[in-house]
Amino acid sequence: MAVILIVEDDTFIREMTGMMIQDWGHHTLSASDVGEALSLLRSPQQIDILFTDIYLKAAVLGGCDLAQQAIKLRPQLRVLYTTGNSVTDKLKALFVDGGHFLRKPYTHHQLQDSVDDLLAA
Repeated sequence: MAVILIVEDDTFIREMTGMMIQDWGHHTLSASDVGEALSLLRSPQQIDILFTDIYLKAAVLGGCDLAQQAIKLRPQLRVLYTTGNSVTDKLKALFVDGGHFLRKPYTHHQLQDSVDDLLAA
C-alpha cells in the first residue's frame, strides 16, 4: 500500500481522485495548494507519490515549483503531474527527473496505470 499526496485546487477532482486511488488499496493525503502540500511533505508522514496539478489557482506553474521543492525534501519521492492544458517542451523541462505526466481528463484506468508505473519504477 502506497501513500499518495494529491495536490489539486478543484475540490471535486481532488475528492474523486482520492476515492479512485483508495479503491485500489492505497492511502491518500490531499492538499489544495502549495503551502498545504509542503506542510505535509515536511511532516514525518510517509509519502510515496506526489500527484499534482501543474496549474494551481494561486500559483501559475505551482505544481512544477512544488515538485522541485518536494524532491529537495524527499529525494526518493515519485512525481506525477497533471493538467488539462497543453504541455510544451518548455513546460516539460520544468519537470523533476523521472516525473510522469497524465493529461486531464483521465480515466480510472489511465490513473491506475500511471500510479502502477510510478510504483514499479
